[in-house]
Amino acid sequence: MRISRRTFAAVAVVLVPLSACGSGGDDGGSADASGEVEGNITFQTWNLRANFKDYFEGLIADFEKKYPGTEVKWVDQPAEGYADKISADAAGGTLPDVVNVSPDLVAPLAKAGLALDLDKAAPQYRKEYLEGAWASHEIPGMTGTYAFPWYLNTGPLFYNKSLFKKAGLDPDQPPKTYDEVFSAALQIAQKTDGEVATLANVPTIEDFGRYGVPLMNKEGTGFTFNDAKGVELLTKYKELYDAKALDPQALTATPESSGKKFLTEAVAMNPGSALDLGNFKKQAPNLYKNIGITDQITSTGHVNMYVMGVMVNAQTKQKPAAVAFAHYVTDAAHQMSFAKQVAIFPSTAGSLDDPYFTKEDGTDETRVRVAAAKSLKNAVNYTPVLFSEQMKVELRNAVARALQGKESPKEALDNAVKACDRLLQQQG
Repeated sequence: MRISRRTFAAVAVVLVPLSACGSGGDDGGSADASGEVEGNITFQTWNLRANFKDYFEGLIADFEKKYPGTEVKWVDQPAEGYADKISADAAGGTLPDVVNVSPDLVAPLAKAGLALDLDKAAPQYRKEYLEGAWASHEIPGMTGTYAFPWYLNTGPLFYNKSLFKKAGLDPDQPPKTYDEVFSAALQIAQKTDGEVATLANVPTIEDFGRYGVPLMNKEGTGFTFNDAKGVELLTKYKELYDAKALDPQALTATPESSGKKFLTEAVAMNPGSALDLGNFKKQAPNLYKNIGITDQITSTGHVNMYVMGVMVNAQTKQKPAAVAFAHYVTDAAHQMSFAKQVAIFPSTAGSLDDPYFTKEDGTDETRVRVAAAKSLKNAVNYTPVLFSEQMKVELRNAVARALQGKESPKEALDNAVKACDRLLQQQG
């Protein structure tokens, strides 16, 4: 149910959906991408060929027809080991001209001078995209934007109206901020003698972001989620954990186990997708008829988005063609056509106002799509682009120590920040 950035890349597109230290530190000469759109370029995607071969072959054929004299070679890499493959290509000077990336994969490439700064090379395109999506490929401590935003995803939150009602809460007024969730969770736990938890997952870096915690300094040299507001959030979660308002098994929860808890009505709220609604309909009809759908919890007014991007290799010999193709893949028309094949959302401004994302037709799929699209218009990618998988583990371990009472919330977060800062320095 909780989608990680890496899982999103592999899972969102199938639906059922680095430490590159290349040589150099400049952008391989001029950032100017004007000039004749011609020549041969290579385009690399991330685990997309199996399900979308016809779509991409058609898109490439249309591009080559629009720009005679161009030829696009498409290569697709498996989900497993994608970051390592990019790292090896960057080090070996074999990085493709146009590359499908997530923000965390862009960061080391930008630092190594291998990702083209679009604010310099193609600033005219910025206005075509949602502000939050464009900003997701900015790198702390650097100026510029290093990939076109491509498809987005987010998930609404499901809640069990029946459990809310039994606890004396208004089932038609679900909590929207963290304070409201904490209050409702304690009430549900109290009314059910700890039998029903409200949340099944420990807080992640996105939760700290949505709570309003500053996550990193502007220079990109250190993490800051151990400030007073971060400690406050973890202290609240400790209170929930002690009251059994946070599921006792949250420390070892997986998306599957959290989903099962919600399915069996042992948990009152959980993120999910249209696929989950379909499962509820078949496996838990009583839950299905009591399902409420609301936005992700946030105290900032902005939900979290997951974003994929399309990066141009700064060293490409065919800069005009590479930029033109990266823009073509991610323009409004092509994003819209891709979104109709897979449960993702376009990052282009205005696209989310299309009836496809605003009008319900009575189906579960549309119900979830409309709810998610509405929240994406001003969504933010909270996870710092420099926050690695190892850092996520450090934070998770620190949260576990605090919830178990082995360290105070402040000690746990201080230690997590120290560990993450050490890992950050090792990235170079």
